[in-house]
Amino acid sequence: MNLQNELKKREDIFSKYWLKYLQDGKPVSLYDAARHLPMGGGKRLRPFLVMLSCEIVSGDAEKTLPFGAALELMHNFTLVHDDIMDRSNLRRNVLTVHIKFGAPAAILAGDLLFARSFEAMHDLSVDCFVFKQLDRLLIQCILNICEGQQLDVEFEQRKIITEEEYTDMITRKTAVLFRLAARGGAIIGEGSEDEISALTEYGLYLGLSFQIWDDYLDMSSDEEILGKDIGNDIRNGKKTLIAVYSLQNATGDNKQVLDEVFGNSNASDDDVKRVFTVFKEMGSIDYAKKTAIEYTKKAKNALNILKDSEAKELLYDLADYSINREN
Repeated sequence: MNLQNELKKREDIFSKYWLKYLQDGKPVSLYDAARHLPMGGGKRLRPFLVMLSCEIVSGDAEKTLPFGAALELMHNFTLVHDDIMDRSNLRRNVLTVHIKFGAPAAILAGDLLFARSFEAMHDLSVDCFVFKQLDRLLIQCILNICEGQQLDVEFEQRKIITEEEYTDMITRKTAVLFRLAARGGAIIGEGSEDEISALTEYGLYLGLSFQIWDDYLDMSSDEEILGKDIGNDIRNGKKTLIAVYSLQNATGDNKQVLDEVFGNSNASDDDVKRVFTVFKEMGSIDYAKKTAIEYTKKAKNALNILKDSEAKELLYDLADYSINREN
């Protein structure tokens, strides 16, 4: 079974469905800004994960479409605001919303996507108890994302953070949405407690591997492939796992380079390259790659209790994809 074909098949189904949440409105400039990022691409992995998690417990994947839409809208909301805070110019090889439309419009566009997320939740065809359960889980997920984002911002001002602090931050900021996608799909599919627990664990580890692989790609891809600013994390002092490992272990000349350049918003391209060299020579980039692979293994192991099926094979493949992609 080909993962990309299955992704495309479900993406087509999902895209036809969630377009209704991205329709025109007034003022036109606001709705143009709100649509810019969602319509500019994206992998739709969270809706895909919702569908598969429902299918693997023998549920009807079509019932998950509103929940998948809610998560994808919420995901895009976080990206719009994240790009403003990170002062990023590119996302998915297009201008970020705040660069194209201005920061005020971008903030409002993100808020609109946030509201649309809860609109999508109200289109779920589930009983009241399940709806309230999913609604509470989404609210808790949003709270976690806000906490994680604030930690990310605060960590930029600190010279050293521990790997445990980093993992807690990316769990809140990134992995919780993957975890909710898997858990929510299993709940909508009426999975057993053991099945829901296993898929929740899978989603968490998948999210961790996905974020750490993003850290790895930031330091190993060129801008055209990655679709966003290379070197931005270094100038902002972003505490990726690569940076955390290097800052904790650097000595001598390597430490001096990091002290001078890392977190310096005015660092030149040559300075950024010096930090790249330090990361590479210290084995930090390889360490991040190895860590992402370990989380992928944990994600796949979490599926052991689930019966064999096409959906299970696709979840295995999705875990592998998270550490084999180029963007």
